[in-house]
Amino acid sequence: MKHVFYAVLLVVLIWICLPENIPVHFRVQKSKIDFTINPLSINTSLFGVPIKKEFKTKLGLDLKGGSHLVFETDTSKIKPADLQDSLLSARDVIEKRVNFFGVSEPVVQTLKSGNIYRISVDLPGIEDVLQAVGLIGTTAQLRFMEEGQVDPKIATTTPIINRLTKYTGLGGKDIKKASVTFDSQNGQPQVALQFTPDGAKLFGDVTGRNVGKPVGIFLDYFPISAPTVQQKITEGNAVITGNFTVEQAKSLSISINSGALPLPIKLVEQRNIGPSLGALEVKKSLIAGVFGLAMVLLFMVVYYGKLGIIASMALIIYGLITFAIFRAIPVVLTLPGVAGFILSIGMAVDSNILIFERIKEEMRKGKNFSVAVRLGFGRAIDAIKDANITTLTVAFILFNPMNWEFLPQFGMVRGFALTLAIGVGTSLFTGVVITRRLIDAFYKEKKMNK
Repeated sequence: MKHVFYAVLLVVLIWICLPENIPVHFRVQKSKIDFTINPLSINTSLFGVPIKKEFKTKLGLDLKGGSHLVFETDTSKIKPADLQDSLLSARDVIEKRVNFFGVSEPVVQTLKSGNIYRISVDLPGIEDVLQAVGLIGTTAQLRFMEEGQVDPKIATTTPIINRLTKYTGLGGKDIKKASVTFDSQNGQPQVALQFTPDGAKLFGDVTGRNVGKPVGIFLDYFPISAPTVQQKITEGNAVITGNFTVEQAKSLSISINSGALPLPIKLVEQRNIGPSLGALEVKKSLIAGVFGLAMVLLFMVVYYGKLGIIASMALIIYGLITFAIFRAIPVVLTLPGVAGFILSIGMAVDSNILIFERIKEEMRKGKNFSVAVRLGFGRAIDAIKDANITTLTVAFILFNPMNWEFLPQFGMVRGFALTLAIGVGTSLFTGVVITRRLIDAFYKEKKMNK
């Protein structure tokens, strides 16, 4: 039963790791079979909850190409003491907006040239650059306005939107979530707002004192809509309408969700970037990687014999598991990320070598094979554990999940750290657990055959 489970698991791993769009053409008698094999994808529901997952390889800017944008910040109205915090906040808001936009592993960093502060944004694989620029650059300060003091002589001739001059105190900070919905009457896209508890109370006060009057919704002082309040609203929900297209409603909801920029920015540089390595160089890198892996497998087989064959099998399983994890998360592969993966392969081999040398050492002392395996694994595990913990600590520092200023914060460095950490963790599992299971299964089957 265990063998069946392992076989099914291996098939699933291979299915997840398959390249995309593999054509299959053959004939059976007079019938022509023609179809395409793709990696595993899941589109189902569990207990009424929809589950949709695709296992595809995502490439970074250096492998896939994309767009490079540079924004210059206006710091003239920022106090010197608040400058650094404002820049970091602007960077975080831009990164959040890019993530909402759906870009994989954006690289957002602050730059300084003299007294000029800039923010550079790398967008791997982005196609609609103009939409991304508009989304990143907008300050998105949402305000709810009510009627202010208007001269009675001109009140009747002033357009209603121009009379909404008093800020109610209700704004984007009071919104918990914005999402795109559709009007049940006409099907038009709209933006539904869900207020925070304090925002809901404030919204109730605003609508309560403006029953029969308009309340304007402004984005950066531009009016979006000015609906007339029919009754006091206490549920903490509101809807923004304005003859939006679906894309406009989506952009507005993203801007509201990601918050307002703390300082104005303007686009000063925009250029499209092709894959810096080029298709030919990527292909050469893959060939070199496969050739190097083959040489490692050959060395293990020649030097350790049957144990080397087992180690090679464990290494192949390691590669499948690691790549499946990359696709499942998904991890965006950049060139540094690929380097982290290759480095973790070396550590996976290193674990097996430590174990095998310990086994050989015990056998030289006169222990039988089964005892030597047990003692070899037990004595090698401490060295393997220490080496892996040290590497994982370095990966944690490079990944810098707490965004410490004195440590790297660049996307490609983090990509290297992430692939290295995943690879090391997987190599620890395969080098100790999988290799041990394969040795037990191989030699147990051998004894049974005898």
